Amino acid sequence: METIKNNIEATFKSQDTEEWLDIHLTRPIGYLWARFFNHFDIHPNVVTVLSIFLGVAGGVMFYYTDFIHNLIGVLLLMWANFYDSCDGQLARMTGKKTHWGRMLDGFAGDTWFFTIYLCISLRLFYQEIPFTHVEWNFWIFLLCAISGIIFHARQCQLADYYRNIHLFFLPGVESELDSSIQQRKILDETPKKGNFWWRAFLFSYIGYTKKQEHMTPRFQILMQYIKNNCHAKVTERFRSDFRQQSLPLMKYANILTFNCRAITLYVACLINLPWLYPLAEIVVFTVLEIYMHYRHEKMCMVFYEKLKAGEYQK
Repeated sequence: METIKNNIEATFKSQDTEEWLDIHLTRPIGYLWARFFNHFDIHPNVVTVLSIFLGVAGGVMFYYTDFIHNLIGVLLLMWANFYDSCDGQLARMTGKKTHWGRMLDGFAGDTWFFTIYLCISLRLFYQEIPFTHVEWNFWIFLLCAISGIIFHARQCQLADYYRNIHLFFLPGVESELDSSIQQRKILDETPKKGNFWWRAFLFSYIGYTKKQEHMTPRFQILMQYIKNNCHAKVTERFRSDFRQQSLPLMKYANILTFNCRAITLYVACLINLPWLYPLAEIVVFTVLEIYMHYRHEKMCMVFYEKLKAGEYQK
């Protein structure tokens, strides 16, 4: 039993950034699926494609107003999430990491939530806005579009960036902290012939990283100072202090990613008040994002001042 636990933990990026629900449910189930698919030599990209179909099917179930269809939607979306965890665990387990896998991984979640927003909008189109006698009509499409394109996207971008920043300063841990300059260099060095989709992904990803950088000006100042000053070495004491300050913020980053968002969606649809989901993204999750952002930027400026003062030179 201890060996299985250790094998599952070996597929984590870091205990610091794993949610309780992922540690005790999603990752263990994902690991079992990874073992299953590995036994049949199934590529992680195939698992990602399966997660897309499951997630879209789950989203379609939220079009219906009855409890059974919505419960099926919940179960399908949970299944899709297990596969979303499984594909990464399988890739790390087998070393089968590809450009297509990276592209599909980002595409999967976007496809799920596009379907969810669309089906919630169609479901509510002829229903009345709460406390009025006015039908939602196209207002619900506007609400979901604002929620998804502006608030959901920004919250996930920032949460993902902060988790990668945390991992970047942990010793011996793989981080996906990318910069737009770094990604632009990769794009420029990638031959055009035979790489159309990969170059398209890189072009889109450059925009994604630029948005993350634009949202975190004080962290960019800190990183630029570390890069430009040879004496500003990232010492073990710096790493330890940064981890200590960053770790409490990881719970907010985790809230703003999948699990809490999905649970909010499940409850809203099961009680037949699906409009609560986009409203929660716009109000509740935004408050958490603003607080997390304020704390992290303040923390980065404190570390920047300490580095300038030479506190971490030795």
